[in-house]
Amino acid sequence: MRIPAQELKATFQEILLGRGVDPVIAEAAAQNFTDTSVDGVYSHGVNRFPRVISYLDKGVVDGKAKPECTAKMGGFERWDGHMGLGNANARLAMDRACELAQGHGIGIVAIGNTNHWMRGGAYGWQAADRGCVGICWTNTMPNTPAWGGKEAKIGNNPFILSVPQSEGKHVVIDCAMSQFAYGKIEMARMKGEQLPVPGGWDSEGNITTDPAEIEKTQRVLTIGYWKGSGLSIALDLVAAILSGANTVTDIGRKYTEEVGLSQVMIAIDPRHMNTAALTDNIIKTVVEDIKTAEPTTPGGKIFYPGELELVTRRENIENGVPVLEEVWETIQSLKA
Repeated sequence: MRIPAQELKATFQEILLGRGVDPVIAEAAAQNFTDTSVDGVYSHGVNRFPRVISYLDKGVVDGKAKPECTAKMGGFERWDGHMGLGNANARLAMDRACELAQGHGIGIVAIGNTNHWMRGGAYGWQAADRGCVGICWTNTMPNTPAWGGKEAKIGNNPFILSVPQSEGKHVVIDCAMSQFAYGKIEMARMKGEQLPVPGGWDSEGNITTDPAEIEKTQRVLTIGYWKGSGLSIALDLVAAILSGANTVTDIGRKYTEEVGLSQVMIAIDPRHMNTAALTDNIIKTVVEDIKTAEPTTPGGKIFYPGELELVTRRENIENGVPVLEEVWETIQSLKA
């Protein structure tokens, strides 16, 4: 089934308001869930929404909490999310980083005591829409084994990098340190599909493409094997040091849910050094060159990061967002 984007947002917003969420926060969060779903990242949009509502119902996320700046120095600020809705906090933090970048050339906002930001790429698009290079990442609960280990001791710690183009066709890379984010593994299992490449280990200790087996063992594979493991640890440390808040280790020891996270938002405004036309020309030259390569599949196409999302966005705005019937029924049942 397909649901119009406007109906999705109105439904999200109604349910959030029914849980006593601050109206400004509810609008920001609902917009994020909608945009994420429109761009085709259903695992972190419409499919994730019921879990977020369960966090509000349990009281582990505070729907009325507003983030607060606790320290600042030049273009760098530290914020406390006060355990509020993670995607609303992240939107505000990236907006603030872009504001700082406009004045200083670069803006950094490190926010602690916040919660799951849903789709990290949203904040890369957000920065690029404001003409900034965006760099951001978050830590998570311990959900990934460090290379060589069996127990989940590190996070899949998503990392995002975006490069703006003036016409809006931004280059945006959004990747977890695991080969697949847990939301995408869950989505594959719900649709009865195998992963396209191995994403973790099964109960026999073998690398597998079976999402149900990976969910059972909770042993996901890091990108680049040991390299992804090392990047995960480094990103976690920098986020905790800059925010003055929790590491992945702290989160695992303090909480049973994925809350209390630390995140870093960086915005760099290239217009302090370049014209928009110069930046566009640099990107165009590289993208056009990449696309001259022979595709591995006859008749296939080569896409730059973020290009397919633009195609999906256009299709879903025109035709409505695809939603699994069981997911939509669950969301409807959440109305007050």
